[in-house]
Amino acid sequence: MIEIILTELAIPTLLGCLGWSFSEYAMHHWNGHLMRGRTTFSREHLRHHAEKDYFTPNRQKVTMAIAPVLVIALVGTLLFGVGQAMAFTLGFTATYIIYEVTHYRMHTVPPRGPYGRMIRRLHFAHHFNSARMNHGVTSPLWDYVFRTWEEPAIVRVPRRFAMDWLLDPETNEVREKYRADYALRTKRARATDEDKSTENLMATAA
Repeated sequence: MIEIILTELAIPTLLGCLGWSFSEYAMHHWNGHLMRGRTTFSREHLRHHAEKDYFTPNRQKVTMAIAPVLVIALVGTLLFGVGQAMAFTLGFTATYIIYEVTHYRMHTVPPRGPYGRMIRRLHFAHHFNSARMNHGVTSPLWDYVFRTWEEPAIVRVPRRFAMDWLLDPETNEVREKYRADYALRTKRARATDEDKSTENLMATAA
């Protein structure tokens, strides 16, 4: 009985979770960035980078997600049967929903614990320090695999993009408890980042 449950439910569900984890990285890195606005998702993703509070509307997210989930369920059923296919699809879909909620909260809610601190540092380093690195949102696993992980020193955040939870409303500066991880970008730092961006574009073009 236990072997049946593991084979038919637990293992396929865990594989579905892992499948979304990889899809999160692939969607973010190869589609969102490397397609450079040539797909709907890429345009939405680049807009998320360019506008502080922009997130793709939920209705559009659901519409974009329906087809891949149906394909996964159908192909899985044909190859492995209904039980394993549904378990895989459930794991994949549940982890996707967790990703969406986590990503939104990263931008709107302060970190609570070591995991929350880690994923926010990596994610906002991706947003503000180097968009070529740290593409994983809920986990750095695939960044390790594909060598796009980078440990950020201080995340330099442009004031106009600063998360509301990051700034003290009285001083409009970074709250003291976050200063070990974040700083507002100065003019000198901005110039340095622009130089690095130019070098990155030249390297890509070459």
